[in-house]
Amino acid sequence: MSSSETIVAIARAWIGTPYRHQASLRGVGCDCLGLVRGVWREVRGPEPEAAPPYAASWAESAPGGTDPLAEAAARHLVPSALPAAEAEPAVGTVLLFAFRAHLPSKHCAIATGAGTMIHAHDGAAVTEVALTRWWRRHLTHVFRFPDADG
Repeated sequence: MSSSETIVAIARAWIGTPYRHQASLRGVGCDCLGLVRGVWREVRGPEPEAAPPYAASWAESAPGGTDPLAEAAARHLVPSALPAAEAEPAVGTVLLFAFRAHLPSKHCAIATGAGTMIHAHDGAAVTEVALTRWWRRHLTHVFRFPDADG
C-alpha cells in the first residue's frame, strides 16, 4: 500500500525542478503532468500508458465535451466520491484544474495537506503553494493513487 505521506515526500523531492514542457525528470525538468508521472513511477512503478505529445495550448483545442486529462486520470487513479467543489483534498491526492469553465482540465497538482499543494507551473520551478480560493474555484477533479490510504 502506498501511504499518502510517502506520495507527498516523493513530490516534495521534486521541489526546485525547473519547468520543462512535457518533461518528467526530477531535478532536470518537468511540467505539471510530468510531476504526477514522476511521482507515479516512484510510488507505483512503470507508467501505465505513455503520455501523447501535447502542445502548451492543447486544452483549448480539445474536442468539445471531452476532458482528456481527466479521462486519462480516471483510467489509472481513483476518483473522489465527492464532486471537486465539495471535496477537501486529502494528503497525497491528485488535483485537476481548468482555467476557464468551458475548457477541459489543463493543470494538475498533488495535495500536501493543510490547504497546500505541489505543482509545476510554466515559467517557474516545482513548488509548494497554498491551495487558495482561486485554485479551489478552478478545481475540477480530485483523484487518489490506487491503494493509497486516505
